[in-house]
Amino acid sequence: MNMDDFIEFCKQGNPITGEDKELHGLLIQNSYEAIRITTQLNTSSHSREEIVDIFSELTGNKVDPSFMCFPPFHTDFGKNITFGKNVFLNTGCSFQDRGGIRIGDGSMIGMNVAIATLNHGLDLETRNTTFPSPVVIGKNVWIGSNATILPGVTIGDNSVVAAGAVVTKDVPENTVVAGVPAKFMKEIK
Repeated sequence: MNMDDFIEFCKQGNPITGEDKELHGLLIQNSYEAIRITTQLNTSSHSREEIVDIFSELTGNKVDPSFMCFPPFHTDFGKNITFGKNVFLNTGCSFQDRGGIRIGDGSMIGMNVAIATLNHGLDLETRNTTFPSPVVIGKNVWIGSNATILPGVTIGDNSVVAAGAVVTKDVPENTVVAGVPAKFMKEIK
């Protein structure tokens, strides 16, 4: 399997076991590439245009010129992130994107937000297998600083995730959630 086939395999949501040496080797190779690119991003100053170019290289997709990120930014895969227009990432975000992260137009991601898309099996037989579940963030979402979004979560359009929240379940549109685990606080009108 070549790297393009492997990236497509991952985008299709396939699990990977630690015993599968070929897939594990490709995963490590891709991760080191993501580390190389994010190290370039995080260790020197860049213009907004340069940051857009770096994220385009990282994701393998053209990132809209309206995108903005304040580094540092970290990811372990990079090739399964999709950004809409006018997306903002504040400093210190960390994305585990092999399972897929899609962020809609106008969304703002606060400082030190972590987004995870992988889980391990609970049983010992599957403990070293990673199971992907995508995270979908709608349009005009605001995720507060230090929030954590867990695998498989969808956050509806116009919603707000309070700082420090741990989102374990889907968030309906036009909703504020807060807490650990995140719970409904109020509707946005």
